[in-house]
Amino acid sequence: MSSSLVAYDDSDSETETGKTEVPNTSIRQTSHPSSSVNRVQYFAPGGLGTKSTYEMQPTENTDSSGMSTVCEDPPEHYAQNNNADLTSPYCRRPYSGYTALCMSYKNYEQTSSSSTKSGNVVSQKRIHKDSTTAIKGIRPYIPKRLRQENSSMPEKTESDQRDSSVCDVKLGLSGEQTSSKISELIKPYLGSKYKLTEVPKSLIFYMSKHCGPVNEIQWCPVREQSHMLLSASMDKTIKVWDAVDTGCCLKTYSCHSCAVRAACWSSCGRRILSGGFDSMLHLTDVETGKQIFSSKNEFRISALKFHPTESNIFICGGFSSEVKAWDIRTSKLLRVYKAAVQQTLDILFLPEGREFLTSTDAVSRDSADRTIIAWDFQSAAKISNQIFHERYTCPSLTLHPKESMFVAQTNGNYMALFSTQRPYRINKKKRYEGHKVEGFAVGCEFSPDGTLLVTGSSDGKVFFYNYHTARIIRTLSAHKEACVSAIFHPVLPSLLATCDWAGEIKIWQ
Repeated sequence: MSSSLVAYDDSDSETETGKTEVPNTSIRQTSHPSSSVNRVQYFAPGGLGTKSTYEMQPTENTDSSGMSTVCEDPPEHYAQNNNADLTSPYCRRPYSGYTALCMSYKNYEQTSSSSTKSGNVVSQKRIHKDSTTAIKGIRPYIPKRLRQENSSMPEKTESDQRDSSVCDVKLGLSGEQTSSKISELIKPYLGSKYKLTEVPKSLIFYMSKHCGPVNEIQWCPVREQSHMLLSASMDKTIKVWDAVDTGCCLKTYSCHSCAVRAACWSSCGRRILSGGFDSMLHLTDVETGKQIFSSKNEFRISALKFHPTESNIFICGGFSSEVKAWDIRTSKLLRVYKAAVQQTLDILFLPEGREFLTSTDAVSRDSADRTIIAWDFQSAAKISNQIFHERYTCPSLTLHPKESMFVAQTNGNYMALFSTQRPYRINKKKRYEGHKVEGFAVGCEFSPDGTLLVTGSSDGKVFFYNYHTARIIRTLSAHKEACVSAIFHPVLPSLLATCDWAGEIKIWQ
């Protein structure tokens, strides 16, 4: 049995000065190739905030009995305690014999005076000094329990953390000043009430940066920042435009791996909530692109809406029989609203947010039972599912800004008017018809003063209806492909934004 080559404080004097003979001179030294370089992190003394990374290449000494030892040392510590020149940037010093000298990671100091004579190695003594000062380059001791926890939860690198929490953002020509400025065209209207809406006639901006159909557009709800226009597209991106002054794309967000079906601004105008066919929900900071909230759903998202009074709560629906309410403060699911349907097409909160409506695809042969469902927000109970009895689905719902009425866009090429008060009766005397839907998710919107009702059409036109008479005031030939959305600016009168199935966005006045 061979004697130990490393002496401790309580060892005999013979071990301190004794020499060990090497019984077998045919020692095989195996050096790992450069591809097996391990990366080890060392935390400098004085705090865990600063860390340096060294590439460690272990040298393995294997004897005839199959035993091996590995020497891994930080370069700085090795250079401080060894006067010999280092011919390699890695800490690698092979020795012949059964052992290799290993440096300790604890607070020890080692007096090194190694000398090699004809295959023999002089053993050295490790001297412990009770010193409170940490030696530079030495990694602190980690208990076994913490090491096991860290091994089960591998630490992410900085690049992984950036990819998982920060959305890929591309800046436009003036993207650095997204929300800091106030448009000179908007300033004169901020202190006054909204004037009478007029039908726009001329084209101001033509924006065609999207590579796929644009599903939704929305103006920023903050009046001072309402120069920004949000667009969600089937090309997996979300864009923010300066649609008042320049018509340029300010920022592009690539958070989703599939088509983005729905997106909307938060009430503060600093965040964007988006959902798509990748079943992901993302709440993204407009300036930094950081994802404040992310969640994976069991279904593809097709509709999103923030609560009108509780800005931290939103509702999402999609290709599922469930509609879910989320709280972004806790990132937890609040409620689940279940119905015997296959898909939720749109969501609309009624005034004060106590009730909301969902439009679905549940249509039977002669009636559309459960086509529009009214829900109680707090109890998740169904209030009514006998609102719309015709055999058409409703891809879009919109609320009148002043009166207790809402409009449902139908696939029967008309819009129906309903009351927001129970039992949500339909107005059979008014029907806004003349445009075409034909299976597209064509949206409809009221003007801010409530006098006009605007809608897109599958033939690319934009139709303007008088709200009180239900007559067509004007038709605008806006696009060549299906126009799926048309919305008025919340501050500037008669400023209209439209988008189509070809990926084009146009601003009219």
